[in-house]
Amino acid sequence: DLNQPETIRVWLKRDSGQYWPSIYHTMSSPCSAMAYHHDSRRIFVGQDNGAVMEFHISEDFNKMNFVKTYPAHQNRVSAITFCLTSEWVISTGHDKCISWMCTRSGSMLGRHYFTSWASCLQYDHETRHAFVGDYSGQITLLKLEQNTCSVITTLKGHEGSITSLWWDPVQRLLFSGASDHSIIMWDIGGRKGRTLLLQGHHDKVQAICYIQLTRQLVSCSADGGIAVWNMDISREEAPQWLESDSCQKCEQPFFWNIKQMWDTKTLGLRQHHCRKCGQAVCGKCSTKRSSYPIMGFEFQVRVCDSCFESIKDEDRTSLATFHEGKHNISHMSMDISRGLMVTCGSDRIVKIWDMTPVVGCSLATGFSSR
Repeated sequence: DLNQPETIRVWLKRDSGQYWPSIYHTMSSPCSAMAYHHDSRRIFVGQDNGAVMEFHISEDFNKMNFVKTYPAHQNRVSAITFCLTSEWVISTGHDKCISWMCTRSGSMLGRHYFTSWASCLQYDHETRHAFVGDYSGQITLLKLEQNTCSVITTLKGHEGSITSLWWDPVQRLLFSGASDHSIIMWDIGGRKGRTLLLQGHHDKVQAICYIQLTRQLVSCSADGGIAVWNMDISREEAPQWLESDSCQKCEQPFFWNIKQMWDTKTLGLRQHHCRKCGQAVCGKCSTKRSSYPIMGFEFQVRVCDSCFESIKDEDRTSLATFHEGKHNISHMSMDISRGLMVTCGSDRIVKIWDMTPVVGCSLATGFSSR
C-alpha cells in the first residue's frame, strides 16, 4: 500500500474479515512505484527522488527489514520489476531512462535513454526483453544484456502517453493502455504483427491485466470504469485511415483542395473517416453512428452510410462487460489464482473486489490455491 505518500504499509486480514495495518515503514521521499515478489517476500519501492529501496518481509508478515537502496534514477521512478533468475531489478523513470541493477552487489549494470519520460514497463524473464511505454505514446522493445542493450523495434499506435502495459509470455501478446482512452493489443508472436484496438473507456486507461486462462482482459480507467473484455473470439483489425483530397463516396472536394473547389465552384468540406472501412468521407456521407464491438468499438463511432447499412443488429452485441469502480482508479493489481482485484484510488482508498462473477468459473480449476 503506497497511499500515504511517504509510508509503505502491510495490511493483514484478521479473523473478523477486516484488514488492519500490521507494519509500516516511513520513507525519506514519496513512494511512486512498487514490485512485490511473492515467493521470496522481497519488496522493491521506487521513490520520487529516483531511488529504489529493497525490503524483506518476515514469514508471519509482522516484520519488514530494510535490505538496500539502489541509485536507479535521477527523477521519479515510474515502474519496477524484479527478476529472480538473473537477480536484476529493472526500473523506468522520469529521467527518461530504463536502468537495470544487480540485486547481489547493488551496482548499476546498464542504462538506456529515451526521448521522453518512461512511464511503464513489462519484462519477459525468459528472453530478457523489456517493453517500455513513454509519454510520447511510443513503446520500445529492448533486449537487455549484462551491461548493454539493443533496441529491437518501436511500436506506434497511440495518440496519447502510454499509461499501462501488460505482457503475456504464453501467447506472446502485449497490451497497452493510454491517455487517449484506448487499449491496443499487439500480436508480438504472430507473423503478421496484427494490432487490435479496444475502445470502451471514457478516460485514460490506468491499468490492464490479461487473464491467459480465460482469455479475458481487465482494464481500469481514471474515471473509475472497469471493463472485462472477451479476447476469446476472432476480432477484426480496425482499418488504416485512407487519405484523399475529396470525399471517397460523393467526390466533393475537401477544404484544402483549392483546384477542385475552383473548377467545380463548390465550397470545400471537412474530412472525416469511417471507423469501419477507413475511407475519407464528408459529413453528409457519414451521418450515422454505430458501435461495432468485433472491431473494438464498444460505443458509437462515425461510420459511412453504406457501412452503417451493412452492420446487423447482432454485430452490435457487446463483447465486454462494464462495471463502476466508484473511485478514480490510479492503480490496479489482480490475484488471478483467487479471482481478486485490488484498486487504489486518488481518494486514498484501497478496494478489494471479488472478480469471480465476471472472470469465468474456470479460474478456480486452473490454479492451485495460495
